[in-house]
Amino acid sequence: MSYMLNPRILLLKEGTDDSQGIGQLISNINACCAVVDIVKTTLGPCGMDKLINNGTKAVISNDGATIINLLDIVHPAASTLVDIAKAQDEMVGDGTTTVVVLAGELLRNIRGLLEEGMHPMIVIHGFKKAKDLACKRIMELAQKITPGETEEKQLRAMLMSCAKTTLQSKLISQHKDFFSEIAVDAVLSLDKQRDLKMVGIKNVSGGSVTDSFMVEGVAFKKTFSYAGFEQQPKYFKNPKIVLINVELELKSEGANAEIRIEDPTQYQSIVDAEWKIIYDKLGAIYESGAKVVLSQLPIGDLATQWFADRDVFCAGRVAKGDLVRMTKATGAKIQTSLGDLSPSVLGTCGTFEEKQVGSERFNIFSGCPTAKTVTVVLRGGAEQFIDETQRSFWDALMIVKRTVEHSSTVGGGGAIEMELSKYLREYSKQLPTKEQLVVASFAQSLEVIPRQLAENAGFNSTDILNKLRAAHYNGSTWAGVDILNDDICDTFKNFVWEPAMNKLNALSSATEAATVILSIDETVKNPKSQGLDDQRMAPVPGRR
Repeated sequence: MSYMLNPRILLLKEGTDDSQGIGQLISNINACCAVVDIVKTTLGPCGMDKLINNGTKAVISNDGATIINLLDIVHPAASTLVDIAKAQDEMVGDGTTTVVVLAGELLRNIRGLLEEGMHPMIVIHGFKKAKDLACKRIMELAQKITPGETEEKQLRAMLMSCAKTTLQSKLISQHKDFFSEIAVDAVLSLDKQRDLKMVGIKNVSGGSVTDSFMVEGVAFKKTFSYAGFEQQPKYFKNPKIVLINVELELKSEGANAEIRIEDPTQYQSIVDAEWKIIYDKLGAIYESGAKVVLSQLPIGDLATQWFADRDVFCAGRVAKGDLVRMTKATGAKIQTSLGDLSPSVLGTCGTFEEKQVGSERFNIFSGCPTAKTVTVVLRGGAEQFIDETQRSFWDALMIVKRTVEHSSTVGGGGAIEMELSKYLREYSKQLPTKEQLVVASFAQSLEVIPRQLAENAGFNSTDILNKLRAAHYNGSTWAGVDILNDDICDTFKNFVWEPAMNKLNALSSATEAATVILSIDETVKNPKSQGLDDQRMAPVPGRR
């Protein structure tokens, strides 16, 4: 055993910072709690907004993922919260603030047990057990749609309630009914894959926010146009549409080709050949019967004027995403050559029109026969307001999508968290080991959601929590915070619903983040390479 009395030797680079032990663990927890203190005031319908200026652009938002990303967190342990916020945003789309606040509260409540000597591995095992129990309980409590004749109506009502609950905490909460309707219609218009890339969102400054509208088809801002576009028709009924990835410009070959002629009169034949190439392309398009020509590549002056003379509308430099959505809506296929423009590759729509929206011109394709895509045009005043409206509307789209896929909801307003807290407290009393304290701490941490909702609304959070505890122990499963009346209410009867998927993912992500941070007992920071070179080149005292 004498070897255990030898001093510890670390073979690390000179200048390396080595921190370990319970002190380092507590330091990591404190860093995470500092991040949580920044974003927790944005939780819920009465949450405050944050203005973040990165030196070039000011962003006003109460979205947890947006705020966390813009904070530019450099602490290695606290950066874990950035990852779980991103994961929640990608998987569910909403609940990013919830997952960060919950992870921070788990660490905050367990800090006292760690300082008293409890081993982190006991805490990790206890957290994982509590998380599994909570997720299982959520699936038992989740309300699902019952099959029957009214299933479609029930689904739509559920989707509307979930979308309204999401938008209740956003900047556009006053218009939650208006945007919830658009979000539900947009998601239900997609195919079974529910690919939200097929939902185009366009921002147009000016006008009221209620001037926003949805097109069951495709709409995009008028592209750059050459001379002659004024004479083109701007309205068609049931037009044939051709989508191409071909450049329709007269290109001189003098810059990238060498042609040797023996007779100067042969030069005219070369020029004629160049003109024949472009006219053959235009003729092939016109003979196909297409009245609308869209290209990802430029359409030049000659082609624009040529189409205008024949009452054909054309638009070049159309964004690739809009062109792909056109294929879904009209049934047309993108062509890379004009050799075979058969009717099978052409598409159609009920109505095409070029319409003025605010200060922008929009090309709108509606009444599409195979419409599996929609476009939402958002209006508003300031640029920051429209950007936040887009982020809020995207959260509503994601929530509606996840609810359609899983068709199960739970009560919002902190109701499900209080019910899980009661369940875990009762379960912890059955445990004979130290895990009893960990599970009880997990249960206490869940109460942070209703408490923070009440605090952000200006209520007395202690009174609200006492009422919620009494209600849940008396069997009121869906008792939650009533933001409007400074009291508690049955959130299901008040249509404050959230997707079960949202809570499942938030609990799992928050627990994983907490266990990752608790499993770190040492942090090693290597010196920068430049600093290390300076140390090596510095003269050593006493050496020549």
